[in-house]
Amino acid sequence: MKTLFDLARKLDRKKISSHQLVEHCLANIEAEDGEGGSVFVSVYRQRALAEAIAADVARREGRQASVFAGIPISIKDLFDVAGEVTTAGSHVLDDQPEATHDAPIVQRLRSAGFIIIGRTNMTEFAYSGLGINAHYGTPASPYDRHTRRIPGGSTSGGAVSVSDDMAAATIGTDTGGSTRIPAAFCGIVGFKPTAARVPLDGCIPLSQSHDSIGPMANTVTCCAVLDSIMSGSDDIELSGYPQVGLRLGVLDGYVMEGLDPEVQSAYHSVLDRLGKRGILTKTVNLPELEKYNAHSNKGSLIGGEAFAWHRKYLQERHDHYDPWVRERIEASESFSAADYVETANRRTACQRETQKRCIGLDALVLPTVPLIPRPVADLVEDGELARKINLMNLRNTSVANVLNAPAITIPCHEADKAPVGFMLIGQPFEDRKLLSIALSLEPIIRRD
Repeated sequence: MKTLFDLARKLDRKKISSHQLVEHCLANIEAEDGEGGSVFVSVYRQRALAEAIAADVARREGRQASVFAGIPISIKDLFDVAGEVTTAGSHVLDDQPEATHDAPIVQRLRSAGFIIIGRTNMTEFAYSGLGINAHYGTPASPYDRHTRRIPGGSTSGGAVSVSDDMAAATIGTDTGGSTRIPAAFCGIVGFKPTAARVPLDGCIPLSQSHDSIGPMANTVTCCAVLDSIMSGSDDIELSGYPQVGLRLGVLDGYVMEGLDPEVQSAYHSVLDRLGKRGILTKTVNLPELEKYNAHSNKGSLIGGEAFAWHRKYLQERHDHYDPWVRERIEASESFSAADYVETANRRTACQRETQKRCIGLDALVLPTVPLIPRPVADLVEDGELARKINLMNLRNTSVANVLNAPAITIPCHEADKAPVGFMLIGQPFEDRKLLSIALSLEPIIRRD
């Protein structure tokens, strides 16, 4: 599928049709030896084909919605689609009423001409960084597929839909790393915006203070296009940031503990390549962030907000939850209002002090996930191991969520080696600057 601009050019030059693109994706989704059955919870086969035919006609007549009209993408099973029940990778909401209209981000993507080919599987209620789903199955990371390793969560199916050419790009959510973890584990790019930039209406929440909506795709440019459309911006074009004078803060401390050898090797190779290109780096420690994380052992804003939303369903639909997910949500029942206020204040203070420490830096860098994807079977069989690996998966990505900062992961591993992501974090609301920096550094990070 390559990039959105590659596809747009081919469509414009009549080298390929939207109908062919959709048929290609559907063939991959429906392949008997593929992952489609666990990647998608629903596939819009007939609607997608009809929209593709309409897009081809509109392009021939010169009235296409945009250059991207007719390109198939997927969306996470968290977003409202008119006439359907939004199930969030669960059976808890099966008896809820159908959505009366599309979520704003779905409306904006459709208005730009994108064809939504289906809703992708996810961790139940987005509450895990593993990507395991006890209800709909677990799609495997493209790496070492014979072993069947976790795809990362919570936007698990979305990432695999892109890596396996079932969609040109996908839309997920990110509360603690849910676009960037699966992107890292599936060898693609994942972007988390500053939370307030993309409307959350029509999206089932996990945490109102941390949720954000972001894209995953094959390149930085693809993510920038989708982010621009979803945020309501007209700024589609993205230019690379000047490398001369660029200053990166290399985050040290707890985020560098316990790295798998493959992660450590790939990450430090990127730092070496950046140095050889004259990119300025400075080691940075964020003690306020470490203190905040230590305090959060008492409970988290995410956990408290998740329990508040789920309390009714835990009472009425208790047995419909995956017990592993349910227990994690119920663990926050004792998180009091006073705990919540204290934690929120600590988060604000942490954000303020961290911004002071990062004055003069254009972005922070760190490994996206400290581990490579673990075998699914090991984590399904051992709940305690699953909890441990889940916390490690979320540890580095959650830095950006605590700071409410934009962040992006770019694959940095060698071909055919275990997938590793290199993450850049910017300043809140400087999303386009971060994307511009990522575009400039992408060839270096990818070993191109």
